[in-house]
Amino acid sequence: MTEATKGAGRTRAILLTASGGAFLSMLDSTVANLAIPDLQRAFPTVSVSSMSWVISAYAVMFAALLAPSGRLADVLGRRALFAGGVGLFTVASLACAVAPNLPFLIVARLVQGAGAAAMIPASLTILLLDGPADKRAQSIGLWSAASALAAAVGPTVGGVLVDLFGWRSVFYINLPFGVLLVIATLRLLAPQDKSSRGALPDPLGTLLLALGVGALTMGVTEGGTWGWTDAKTLACLVGGVLVLAFVVLRSRSHPVPALETALWGNKTFVATNATSLFYGMAQYPWLLVGVLYIIDVWQYSPLQAGLAMTPGAIVASIAALRMGKVAPKIGGPRMVTLLGLGAFLACGIWFSFGLTDSAAFLALWLPGGFLVGFAMGSATLGTSQSAAMSAPPTRFASSSGLNTTARQFGGALGIAMCAVILQSKTAADGSLGVDAYSAVYLACTVLVAISFLIALFWLRFPPPAAPAPAATPATPAAAPKADSAGAKEPAAAE
Repeated sequence: MTEATKGAGRTRAILLTASGGAFLSMLDSTVANLAIPDLQRAFPTVSVSSMSWVISAYAVMFAALLAPSGRLADVLGRRALFAGGVGLFTVASLACAVAPNLPFLIVARLVQGAGAAAMIPASLTILLLDGPADKRAQSIGLWSAASALAAAVGPTVGGVLVDLFGWRSVFYINLPFGVLLVIATLRLLAPQDKSSRGALPDPLGTLLLALGVGALTMGVTEGGTWGWTDAKTLACLVGGVLVLAFVVLRSRSHPVPALETALWGNKTFVATNATSLFYGMAQYPWLLVGVLYIIDVWQYSPLQAGLAMTPGAIVASIAALRMGKVAPKIGGPRMVTLLGLGAFLACGIWFSFGLTDSAAFLALWLPGGFLVGFAMGSATLGTSQSAAMSAPPTRFASSSGLNTTARQFGGALGIAMCAVILQSKTAADGSLGVDAYSAVYLACTVLVAISFLIALFWLRFPPPAAPAPAATPATPAAAPKADSAGAKEPAAAE
């Protein structure tokens, strides 16, 4: 085997390892959604509001630690943080699978979310810095494909596993993949030179950043259950805003800040995160409400619902991979983002006014799944590329962590919005009709429209600087030549 062949094989292994980490972390943000009914049967004395913490605990910790993890990846090294994050995630998955009661499961989900938060920014940084530099767009495409596929296929995997093997299988499935990823990371990546590492980011600021994002996410996630005017909800929302404001002020003057405030001076980075925030507010409730709609209205089983979501998930992955290759030819990440959000907007209008009371898989669900799959794969790729391209290589992890935080927090806002809409549309007998789900789709469509407009008017990249003209090398003057009369000719002008 030639050195070139070995190098190509190693590069592919690195790409698969990093993308695999992104896939696992995003998968568990949605895979447990369809496990809730089975969990209620396993723990019949637990209230529905307490049961929802199986979902919320992961989302809160995941969103809270993404930004600090991005800073730590830049400082501690991507290899150490990625391997540690995967290891923590795997151990926590085992704890979830063997949980004897709900409190134990919720604590394990918190730890699992912390491990996942470390994996996301570290995995993208591995792709960008350890993969081929001339193929960074394709690397981001692969990473985005893994993330988009995982988020979309989560309900599918969860529905199949729960239907066949019960809720514990949702967590057992992570174990072999987690072990393989840790081994691959330690074998493929060399430890980062300690001399190249910077100082640890502000410990107090890092802790407060995690607490602030966590409090906001918790308030948004649980506001519908606690009540939006309840003291706990207001304490989380107001306290989270105040803590984050303090972190921003502290980071502006700290020598090693917890939050990279310098990135926020980049208009492209700000526009990317605003686009991701509203995109996340539409994406996550869309994925959740689709499963609920075909189960409640079309009377699909969890297994059938999971399988019905599969075509869209596959298209999302293919779209991210293909658009990663063609993005430079069609205008870069801005155009990819606009194409994705435009397709999402079209599907949103269709679903807002075209839902049916009876099953219409071939006429509605399959073509709609193809369209929204293309939309999510492209939009996820476009925003990820935009975040990476708006930061220097030494800040790849920080920029990706902040961008994913924006999308995750947007997702929490969207899920809370979805819960409020469905609750307001619930009939006296507790049933939900087509109008309830149409209202959620309409709200998602409005949010996608806002995201599209932000990308259209503000997501712009400065033109590349023109290369400096090459200096013409000096040439010695030609020696004067004597004519036949003995006079000398002048040297040729340069």
